[in-house]
Amino acid sequence: MTEFVFPGSVPGDQLRNLTMARTHSRLGPLPATAIAGNDITASCLYVSAIAVAHAGVWAVVALLLVAGVLYLFRSIYGEVVGALPLNGGAYNVLLNTTNKYNASIAATLTILSYMATAVICAASAMHYLDALVPAVPVVMASLAVLALFMLLSIVGISESSVVAVGIFILHMASMALLVAVSLWFVARNGFSVLHLNWNTPLPHGQGFWVALFFGFSTAMLGVTGFESSSNYVEEQKPGVFPQTLRNMWVAVTALNPLVVLSALLVLPIPAIVANGDAMLAHLGLTAGGKWLATLITVDAVVVLCGSVLTSYVGVTGLVKRMTLDRILPQFLLKETRRGSSPRIIILFFILCLSVLFITQAETQALAGMYTISFLTVMAFFALGNFLLKIKRAKLPRPETASTVTVSLGMFGVLLALYGNVRLHPEYLVVFLQYFVPAILIIAFLLNRKAILEYLMIWVSSFVESVPGLAVLGRFTISRTLRRLNRQEFVYFTKGDDLSVLNRVMMYVQANEITKKLKIVTVLKEGESVRPQYLEDVRVLDRAYPEIKIEFIELHGLFGPALVHELSEKWNIPTNFMFIGSPGDRFPYRVADLGGVRLII
Repeated sequence: MTEFVFPGSVPGDQLRNLTMARTHSRLGPLPATAIAGNDITASCLYVSAIAVAHAGVWAVVALLLVAGVLYLFRSIYGEVVGALPLNGGAYNVLLNTTNKYNASIAATLTILSYMATAVICAASAMHYLDALVPAVPVVMASLAVLALFMLLSIVGISESSVVAVGIFILHMASMALLVAVSLWFVARNGFSVLHLNWNTPLPHGQGFWVALFFGFSTAMLGVTGFESSSNYVEEQKPGVFPQTLRNMWVAVTALNPLVVLSALLVLPIPAIVANGDAMLAHLGLTAGGKWLATLITVDAVVVLCGSVLTSYVGVTGLVKRMTLDRILPQFLLKETRRGSSPRIIILFFILCLSVLFITQAETQALAGMYTISFLTVMAFFALGNFLLKIKRAKLPRPETASTVTVSLGMFGVLLALYGNVRLHPEYLVVFLQYFVPAILIIAFLLNRKAILEYLMIWVSSFVESVPGLAVLGRFTISRTLRRLNRQEFVYFTKGDDLSVLNRVMMYVQANEITKKLKIVTVLKEGESVRPQYLEDVRVLDRAYPEIKIEFIELHGLFGPALVHELSEKWNIPTNFMFIGSPGDRFPYRVADLGGVRLII
């Protein structure tokens, strides 16, 4: 039955204070770049040898092609995150352009990417440590690293921007020194090694184009981490996000090809491949001696371990967001007094251990799983850009990627994805061993209301045979259903017609579990709702008898202050509040509304 409420005016004098509440603590260009930059620039420690193993002397060209694809994604990410400046990456984009099912697929892939990130960085760090301290048990040492950062995350120690900046500067300085010493080595010893490598047959007897294709495909591992900045965009100052994309692109475009070129100038290709797990330490030893090898090893361990911590922090935020959206079980939200989420962290640690033992810390196997999940996430981001152009065309955005740019970017990612699967089909099997069960679990959770209702019917059939058990089962299921349906949702309407409101109801019915929806309209003083509109709401209420509609008319100013006030007053989180896509005259960013979802 429809309820109509007219509570009068809502004050909006706290509007600007709320909008600016967190500005003072947001990140500037350097710390924001450093946090994501540590991920993407650390990739040269393990991707260099992989690219050479598949492309030989043409690995430099392959890495430049990767930089070209990454350049396309600068504008792709810039448009999407500029229009929807909210944390969550691909999950957030698809949640605001499609539905929870598609968003959950992107989130699952992102979680798999974080798992592979944590394991490959821990394993790579221990491979480098093994080069400095022989006989290090890589698998068990990697386990120890994962356990250490699990404990640090539980006690509340997260990656601070100051530490991130320090690690970033140390890493870039170490890599610059390695390149400079390698060039000095060549100046003293000539180009004999490069000449030898130039005449070395391409890997596996491949032709130029095949070698370049596989080199490009595997070298895409070198841009993993580029998406990380979109996962903490709300913590960045306005205008900083595009700068982080530019800075990371410049860093990876200069660093990765230069490091590979230095290796090809100093080391024969067989030596590069043979020392692939700690190739840069071996390069430092050959070009500069033990002191440089020690420096590179220390740098590798520090920056790679920093990436492990980033994985814990990133996956905690994403899983918490999914749990708040009622995709995952609510028991995961349990927090310590320090604000950490131990259940999420421990679960992530267990999943990482399974990956570690299945792959036995083999860098190429980890890289294969990592690349497949990461590239799929990038493809979803490009897809989200297309959906944004179609479904949110009026949403303001600071920049726009052309259709050609998005198409080429997606083609490059899909080509690299095919190349990795074609090269190592067995890595796809490892990936699917995690992806398929995860998607099945997500599908079960998203459809748990219907499953519980069917289960209720099945349990009721035991009334005659086992009455006591049937009564207990029905009581438990009924209580669970009541708890699920108790959550209310809000839709802010601008006087939409009946067809739009019907689409809202269809979205709520398909994506949420609830028995009540508040439809709220905010009017200026002296304005009133059309009688026909009230009749439309009544029609809607009759069409959806399973959802109780409460129509509320307010007078005031719609904005962040009003959203925040109603959220506290009604005890409804802002992520359970919906709006249609705002136009270019809307005075606030979508992020200013605190997570309100776009559904129309």
